[in-house]
Amino acid sequence: MSYRDADDRREYYRIEDTIALDFSLLSGPQALASDALHDASPLFNLLSDLHLMDFESQHLLRHISERDRTLANYLKVMNKRIDLLGQALAQNLLRDIGAARQVSMSEGGISFNHVQAIEPGSHLALKMVLMPQALGLLLRARVMHCQVREDGQFEIGTEFEALTDAQRQLLARHILQKQAQQRRLAREQHR
Repeated sequence: MSYRDADDRREYYRIEDTIALDFSLLSGPQALASDALHDASPLFNLLSDLHLMDFESQHLLRHISERDRTLANYLKVMNKRIDLLGQALAQNLLRDIGAARQVSMSEGGISFNHVQAIEPGSHLALKMVLMPQALGLLLRARVMHCQVREDGQFEIGTEFEALTDAQRQLLARHILQKQAQQRRLAREQHR
């Protein structure tokens, strides 16, 4: 059975996307430690924390809006201002991470092309910036397969490990938004 056949029976919906992606191999004790993920870039950590805090506070904003619409509207404006700062921050980070690349992504993992082979079973620290909302995520993944492609590059298939609920839901929201965008574009092209 090929990996493509297995992909057809995945538990999660998979999308093709263009994201900024950088990764590093985790080795030895790093690969086993649950707290091994941290980024040397405080700006990337800040961007990631901004999005996680925004996600975690959404239910509070809904409760506030039920009681005080004026305060809720003010907080929404403040949130938009913080989002704009986050987008500016993401533009700086994109220069550090590198050019955006095509990936295949789901809530369960990500596949991407790379110039070198990576041994299946290896652990990676994935640094991703999802566009257009400039969502920064630092995730842990295990390499599930590494296949040579016709162009000499390698297709690296990974599975996310130890995702928090907030990280999983942020990924799911991004995937749903991307899926809706793709459907809108397909409908417009068929008109």
